[in-house]
Amino acid sequence: MANVKLTITESNCRCGYHHTGESFVVGDLCPPICHELWNQLYPMLYALQNGALLDYGTGKAAMFDASCPDGGRVTVHGELIG
Repeated sequence: MANVKLTITESNCRCGYHHTGESFVVGDLCPPICHELWNQLYPMLYALQNGALLDYGTGKAAMFDASCPDGGRVTVHGELIG
């Protein structure tokens, strides 16, 4: 299965769980990410791991940007790395 790198690009996490600049490489196992944030990211991550390209700006790319469902307190950039 392809790997996807997740990078926390901005964090104002209410629980202090995530910090700006943190990154995780996701292969087969779920990384130590807040459950609510993981539920937001997983559909896009799964699509990339299985060969999809996602809408990104005016085109399609093997990357995405997403926000925490708690008012966007944490933003994440995900990209296919192989």
